Amino acid sequence: MKNIKILDCTLRDGGRIIDCAFENAIITNIAKKLTDANVDIIEMGFLRDSRLVEYHENSTFFTEPSQLVPFIPKEKRNAMYVAFVDFGMYDFSKLVECDGNSITGIRVGFTKTQFDNKYEEIKDSLIKVKKQGYTLFVQGVNTLAYSDRELLDLIDLINEIQPYSFGIVDTYGAMYLDDIIHLYNLVDYNLDTKICIDIHSHNNFQLSFAFAQQIIAEASDKRSIILDATLNGMGKCAGNLNTELIVDFLVRKKNYDYDVDIILDVIDRYLFPIKKRCEWGYSIPAFMAGIYKAHPNNIIYLTEKYRLNSKDIKYIISSIEEQTRQRYDYDNIQKVYRDYCACKVDDAETLDYLRKQLGDKNILVMAPGRTIEDYREKIQEYISQKSPIVICVNFVSQYFAYDYLFYANTIHWEKISDSVERKKCILVSNIHTDTKNTLMVDYSGLIAENSILYDNSTIMLLNLLRKICVRSIAFAGFDGLKEKEENYVDNTFPNKKTDISFLETNMEISRLLELYKNKVAGKIEIEFVTPSVYDMD
Repeated sequence: MKNIKILDCTLRDGGRIIDCAFENAIITNIAKKLTDANVDIIEMGFLRDSRLVEYHENSTFFTEPSQLVPFIPKEKRNAMYVAFVDFGMYDFSKLVECDGNSITGIRVGFTKTQFDNKYEEIKDSLIKVKKQGYTLFVQGVNTLAYSDRELLDLIDLINEIQPYSFGIVDTYGAMYLDDIIHLYNLVDYNLDTKICIDIHSHNNFQLSFAFAQQIIAEASDKRSIILDATLNGMGKCAGNLNTELIVDFLVRKKNYDYDVDIILDVIDRYLFPIKKRCEWGYSIPAFMAGIYKAHPNNIIYLTEKYRLNSKDIKYIISSIEEQTRQRYDYDNIQKVYRDYCACKVDDAETLDYLRKQLGDKNILVMAPGRTIEDYREKIQEYISQKSPIVICVNFVSQYFAYDYLFYANTIHWEKISDSVERKKCILVSNIHTDTKNTLMVDYSGLIAENSILYDNSTIMLLNLLRKICVRSIAFAGFDGLKEKEENYVDNTFPNKKTDISFLETNMEISRLLELYKNKVAGKIEIEFVTPSVYDMD
């Protein structure tokens, strides 16, 4: 008896990494190829309320089942085609009757909070799906959030409604092997044997394939098991169980009849081009999202935008209430980050000292752009003529002597903190580690308020130089960002976009620099020694 079924959710869960923007031809071909490869269940995308999304071509966000008809293969073999509904994002009263031409199954996912607060509405919605003739799948989103007793209450509802399957969902990739075994055994013992158990894992700890093999070993012929997977593991952050891995395992170990060659061909044709422009798979942000049961975008945002180290991320994420950290909220994560960074320090003595050392002096601000290498002779000529105080921002120049180092980033500071003369290091108070015998300045007094780049290191240094009344500021290596080029002399600096593009970054820094020039007009002279996109003159 074939008691293990594969549900490929590439077009739905895998598609989240590209906002489900698959071209029509790719949707059609992936569905057909998966069908030809004998995959049991193919998830075609999301079903969403038309008030939340507007259906358009080249997307797997659908607002009514009829929109899926063109993508369902004519020769269906034994495959079932389904769509996923996030409870609260679809009006079930508008669900049309299943006519067999489109999807024939609907998967409904809901959280524990929704189950606790909207029990009757959820129950009515699940019943509605069955009454309209669809095969019903129920997904217990973030199953780890339920206590055993609470999970048994959910299973009571499932046994009453009798869906086709009930899903154990590792939403945040936070489960270990003992977690999945415990949950599976609890569900298996209490769930009606006519109902399939569906396992949906995320690969944050690189355990999805191990989970699948363990569940296959645990399963008996009394019940069917569904394993969710995506082609090449495609999915947000760490991604999912790889379809090609689990079907190959079942072919080799269980003599199942999946066609692995067809699946590999689909990956070559349609997934590799996507992976060239999008990243998924194991990563440190994915690992940390699993540890803290946090929405991966929160970790990615802190890692890429602020380039924080693991200790800082641990402190920030763990300080957010658990339910809040499971959502993705730019405003909240920025607020938490600012609160963390805004460790007030009394920097009056430091500012007095810097005024004596730098006040009324010529300053050369040396940023880590590539022009540091390309214009070495010009920079040296400027230094010889003007004898400026040289301040390097977040890096140590290998070509020029410096007078001070300015650091506003923990990761960059920790790279050099053991090898520099501390009394020459000016640190911003958002840095919390290894700050002994340095010159600390207050973070909150240097940030650019009302800017998405409020904590740009060079802008923060300019605000410090304004406070201590320097005579002039010259820039070297403050180049701006260019697409598809190495932008930094130090290859440990990130060379990719985060939440805003290179163009938007350049425009915002140009705006901040123009505001700064206006503030210091007649007080501080500003010039560029090396070419820069910020040099409006």
